[in-house]
Amino acid sequence: MLGRVASRHIVGLFIVALAACGGPVSAAAQWQVNVAAIDPAAPSSAISSAAEPFGLNVVPVTDGNVITKWNGVRADIRAESEVLAVCRESMEHCPAAAQKFLAVIADGRAHAGRARIGVINRAINLAIAPMSDLAQWGEPDVWSAPLQTLTTGRGDCEDYAIAKYVALKEAGVAAADVRLVIVRDLAVGQDHAVVAVRVDGSWIMLDNRWLALVQDIELPRVVPLFVLNDDGVKEFAPETADTRQATVPARDPAVSPGELDF
Repeated sequence: MLGRVASRHIVGLFIVALAACGGPVSAAAQWQVNVAAIDPAAPSSAISSAAEPFGLNVVPVTDGNVITKWNGVRADIRAESEVLAVCRESMEHCPAAAQKFLAVIADGRAHAGRARIGVINRAINLAIAPMSDLAQWGEPDVWSAPLQTLTTGRGDCEDYAIAKYVALKEAGVAAADVRLVIVRDLAVGQDHAVVAVRVDGSWIMLDNRWLALVQDIELPRVVPLFVLNDDGVKEFAPETADTRQATVPARDPAVSPGELDF
């Protein structure tokens, strides 16, 4: 369960409406960003939005629940990379979960561009059955590395996202083009984790709830919260220029959002 996420301020409301009814991949989506007042200190530390999903600026996060969880799972990923290295040398004693993950990676490497992304998105979505952290681990917020998730065959949104994040990089996608993104899903009132991959200058979003690949601006009704990668954790901080103002309650850093069903 993507549990209660810590944040100093949620400074913007990003609402995406699909241009037409039907599946997630529709005609060009109409979108706008409604922004609350930004912390005066934020602009001085803002990083250019050109390289980030949703076309929004980001500011570094140095403490809180998200960075703690991310640092912990990155350590687990590094440990699992040693298992994968041994398996690449010999499959004789390779765990079943590692064999499955290496097969996903190999299939991804056999393709290029959007096809590579689609293959990995589909394989991970089908390899994991949705289950809350509370149901699986007896705890409300457990972030698992790929082999741990594939060993049980169960996980929630961030477990899917973490497995895709690692698989995409292992399959040859540049680390600079992959992000794990946490958004607030307004449709269900819960936080949700997805993966963003940059292809030809556009950010493609991978979601465990569907197989279709959609652009960031096509995600229905979400508030972007955090973006995670090998450099650490950053918080989205939308610019206020030329946008309509909207009041969005700031989050208490000690309080996290509601849980997600899957």
